Amino acid sequence: MLPRDLLTGLEHREVISRLLDLGDQALQTWEVVCSDFLSPSELIEAQQVFKKFTEVKFVIYGGYAQAERCRMAIAHIDLPLEPEMVNLAAIDISGNFLFDPASHRDFLGAILGTGIERQKVGDLILLGEKGAQVIVVPELVEYLSVSLNQVRTVPVKVRSIELANLKIRPPQTKEIATVEASLRLDAIASAGFGMSRSKMVDFIDGDDVRVNWKSVTQPSYQLKSGDLVAVSGKGRLAVGEITVTKKNRYRVLLTRFL
Repeated sequence: MLPRDLLTGLEHREVISRLLDLGDQALQTWEVVCSDFLSPSELIEAQQVFKKFTEVKFVIYGGYAQAERCRMAIAHIDLPLEPEMVNLAAIDISGNFLFDPASHRDFLGAILGTGIERQKVGDLILLGEKGAQVIVVPELVEYLSVSLNQVRTVPVKVRSIELANLKIRPPQTKEIATVEASLRLDAIASAGFGMSRSKMVDFIDGDDVRVNWKSVTQPSYQLKSGDLVAVSGKGRLAVGEITVTKKNRYRVLLTRFL
């Protein structure tokens, strides 16, 4: 059995515990087993734990390269394991949303309203007035094609599509360079998102800011190269190269995802 002492101090202890159970199953059966969809913060902890094991291997995939919610496939170390072995399916939800636009929350709410649990649903891709595409566990495709009939006031039809037919838009980015007296979260994030430092502090105090998918409520939190900052309703910001100027200030390269 995989050791359980690694669960101590984890934020997502119950989720990681279930993954360890799947790891034990993979060792005992010599079969590839798949988890439910995991959030970005759950994925970070899962990788930190499973990288310590020599008996099993794992791969993470959510249907496309930039997917945020992914499933983890686990197998015995001696078995082949590729991203294509992660069990995924995609559906197209089509309807005329021209006069009643639907948000990500609307589509997700309609799906969960059929009785499906959140962990069975991956990323959702909005298609404007035409509807949306959603990545789900394969066993729910037929159920959703029958049970999901409406989003907001719009009648919809659900059909299965190939993952290759997902309409993924390349992320739009903006490169930003800033020079700051410190690497404080409020200083770097306010520069990256183009807002006042006091406004950014309001976001941080309101629990609307996450660093590497974990909530941070301290404006003085020190950022480092490689960190990802997300602000609710504003998008994400990647911290790139950090250098020290002759005046002992920090020159920081940032990438903002629009």
